Amino acid sequence: MSTRDLAALPKGHLHIHLEAAMRPATLTALADAMGVAIPETTGFSGFTAFSGMYQGLLAVLRDPANLDRLIDEAVEDAALDGVVYAEFGISPDFHAETFGSTTAALDAHIAAAEAAGRRHGVEVGLMVTVDRTLGPEQAVAVAEVAASRAGRGVVSLGLANEERGYPAADFAEAFAIAREAGLQSTPHAGELVGPESVWQAVDVLHADRVLHGVRALEDPALVSVLAEREICLDVCPTSNVLLDVVEDLSVHPLPQLLDAGVRCSINADDPILFGPGVLDEYIAARERIGLSDEQLAACAWSSIETALASAATKARAADGIAAWLGAGA
Repeated sequence: MSTRDLAALPKGHLHIHLEAAMRPATLTALADAMGVAIPETTGFSGFTAFSGMYQGLLAVLRDPANLDRLIDEAVEDAALDGVVYAEFGISPDFHAETFGSTTAALDAHIAAAEAAGRRHGVEVGLMVTVDRTLGPEQAVAVAEVAASRAGRGVVSLGLANEERGYPAADFAEAFAIAREAGLQSTPHAGELVGPESVWQAVDVLHADRVLHGVRALEDPALVSVLAEREICLDVCPTSNVLLDVVEDLSVHPLPQLLDAGVRCSINADDPILFGPGVLDEYIAARERIGLSDEQLAACAWSSIETALASAATKARAADGIAAWLGAGA
């Protein structure tokens, strides 16, 4: 097996939800300081229980200083994992009461992310996320707020939460607003629902990247379209296993997707709930899924090139990835 250091491989982290990037020790410390019970982060079974557990993390973020700490530590952890570009999924609506409005909450995220990025040497973008379960009208409101900060820290519009019963096509108007503003379209699809969800993400929401998307493999025609259009799937292997999308890492569809020419990035999704960070996911992709170093490097490059990282970051990453491969195993 290769001995190349995966921490030294320059990579992007494109599918990570901010609140769930919290360090377990920080969760304990903040809960103690605020006098609230430490939210549960283990023992869930299925997506519904997982979603409820995620909401529990918000209890420790009612103080603006705690959000600043979360962002700074998440960016520091990204740097330690070899991340040169991090794109955090955020929901400013979660923090509107704390900051006075959704827009003020978004501005607080932007300021903290910019400061943390400078401090730790990581370029940071923000993916403002639409909650499928709140309906299309709320999605439009979220998209308008995100669009107002396009090019000023916000780089994409996401679509998350329960996929079943909330089809991507319902959110076409919100994503049109985002795309008109220059934001990438980055919906979740193909996790809890099959290829039909990915088709809607691609054909209706005009996805630049699809978060998860692994069930696209069930439809060869869809796989061909993803490959032809170079739409990146932001894959989260451990999340797929723990949420019963895939039985085991040894049978994860990532190798088949790559072999079919589909661009994929490797991501951690929700580290405090699932366990691994992005470096751990790369290690698992090598040791348990069986990816070669060339495939891992291709995933790392996809995680940079397919995002709205700056030209300087892309050039630096390209040189670093080439050097990593050239160092020998």
